[in-house]
Amino acid sequence: MVDVVEQLNVIKRGCDELLVEEEMAAKLRTGAMLRVKAGFDPTAPDLHLGHTVLLNKMRQFQELGHQVIFLIGDFTGMIGDPTGKNATRPPLSREQIEDNARTYKDQVFKILDPAKTEVAFNSTWFDAMDAADLIRLAARHTVARMLERDDFGKRYKGNQPIAIHEFLYPLVQGYDSVALRSDIELGGTDQKFNLLVGRELQKQYGQSSQCILTMPLLEGLDGVNKMSKSLGNYVGINEPPDQIFGKLMSISDELMWRYMELLSFQPMPEIAFKREAAIRGELNPRDIKIDFAKEIVQRFHGGASGQNAAREFIARFREGAMPENIPDFQIPVGMYSFPQILKQVGLTESTSAAMRMIDQGGVKLDGERVSDKGLVLEKGEFVVQVGKRKFARLKVG
Repeated sequence: MVDVVEQLNVIKRGCDELLVEEEMAAKLRTGAMLRVKAGFDPTAPDLHLGHTVLLNKMRQFQELGHQVIFLIGDFTGMIGDPTGKNATRPPLSREQIEDNARTYKDQVFKILDPAKTEVAFNSTWFDAMDAADLIRLAARHTVARMLERDDFGKRYKGNQPIAIHEFLYPLVQGYDSVALRSDIELGGTDQKFNLLVGRELQKQYGQSSQCILTMPLLEGLDGVNKMSKSLGNYVGINEPPDQIFGKLMSISDELMWRYMELLSFQPMPEIAFKREAAIRGELNPRDIKIDFAKEIVQRFHGGASGQNAAREFIARFREGAMPENIPDFQIPVGMYSFPQILKQVGLTESTSAAMRMIDQGGVKLDGERVSDKGLVLEKGEFVVQVGKRKFARLKVG
């Protein structure tokens, strides 16, 4: 077992908040294998890099010798967590939840060690509860405490509806910690309220209270909004290697360091050394980004996938004389057609010239040839190339 100071350094890497550090240290000093829980509502079938921020932390706990519990919220998913929303989220059907849960299990073991992972479903204990049990659980929390949650408070003050079942979500998530007797619960910063409810419920049920570790919400490729499939600013872990590689190469140099801290398995001193070397001009950020993109592709596709994706990317871009510093352009969503965008950013002299270049196969988006003159760009960040030597980074948002 790694000593307590070393464990805390690993545990706190990239985290937003650890509650309470003294309690965490005390748990670690016992030398016991701690139960580390993280819950995922299977609200969509595919995981992206934003989800892996928590999965990476779970893997670190595994490597420190602790028991990781990957909790699939098949029951809570039918309630719908309104976190970060100003309106009620529609719940999913049991069939949708089950389909998504199956794909979750397949994907998470690209990161977690299956032999050291306990997979749990919270329907296991909630399906066994009756109405009276749920009422007794609801009696353990007050409406006033619920309204302390930021999104509930804002909606209440703004006269926006809050459905009664939404109040159940934090209680149900909190009870998961009781059912699993978790020592530590992980979650995004937007989950802090729910995690604290679990800590409080454990006290009421006579258990030792879990420590809480919150992780930042990973920005998407646009560097602004939370990574989200609906915003189109995501990198899916099941996407083809060249697509993952190209998307990661499109992020800004500054965002690269954030991604490396939260997503890379490289030691933090090594990342810090590379950053300082890049500032001094001794290392090219582009080369650091290539190594990082190779690491991520390799993690999800194995074999020589990272090396092959890098080789293909270099053949498409570097040998096409991509400049060191590509100009950035902010483009409003839906305001211009793709040919108009090419004219707006100075890659072609006119819209008609842009359409001719597309017809001639002379326009590429993230390394892929564009053939559709009616292409519509959703929110996200893209590298566009016209001819052999004209490049621009489009930040659509």
